[in-house]
Amino acid sequence: AHEQDDFLVLDKPAGIAVHGGSGVKWGVIDALRHIYPDVELELVHRLDRETSGCLLVAKNLRSLRDLRSQFQQRSTEKRYFCLTQGRFREDLQVVDEPIARFERGGERFMEVNESGKRAITEFRLLEHYGRASFVDARPVTGRTHQIRVHAAFLGIPLAGDQKYSSEGSIKYWRSKGLERLFLHAHGLAFDYPEDERQQFSIPLPAELHNVLNGI
Repeated sequence: AHEQDDFLVLDKPAGIAVHGGSGVKWGVIDALRHIYPDVELELVHRLDRETSGCLLVAKNLRSLRDLRSQFQQRSTEKRYFCLTQGRFREDLQVVDEPIARFERGGERFMEVNESGKRAITEFRLLEHYGRASFVDARPVTGRTHQIRVHAAFLGIPLAGDQKYSSEGSIKYWRSKGLERLFLHAHGLAFDYPEDERQQFSIPLPAELHNVLNGI
């Protein structure tokens, strides 16, 4: 999508892991290292395997340290398009609920729980589609599955979410042509170098556009 001397911003497809491991032979970073064998490529942050969109990769250790520290200090801005199984009643809804990791039946998952780490997500309603809502989500913190868990906590899980929504919901969205999680990282902003704001935008993929058009 975009390349500079010190970093790459890629449009990661849904269904591809960012790195190998846990039964996955290779991921985005492994493929990139094959393409750029002489560059010290490292992931600055991660996207869930099911999520598409903006992925930032550092091309040297100096930029890696700088960019990762910005993510830790929350000075970056990430924005996601998502579709919820249910209607948002407010134009802006901020969820400030801690998220913890659990294991049930050999499967790891996240849930809102007081024992967890603080997590904050801003949901901004863009448009209603029948009983569904097309939403711009901004995670202020960076917890695993944060947007998905907070949407489920509100009682309106993300369309196509096989981990945090019901089987009936998944079947319904498959009937509408949705074969994946409806979550796309469309916007990313950070400072690099220090006094220069970098902003990137990746439009909604065609397969998600088609779902909206078919509702």
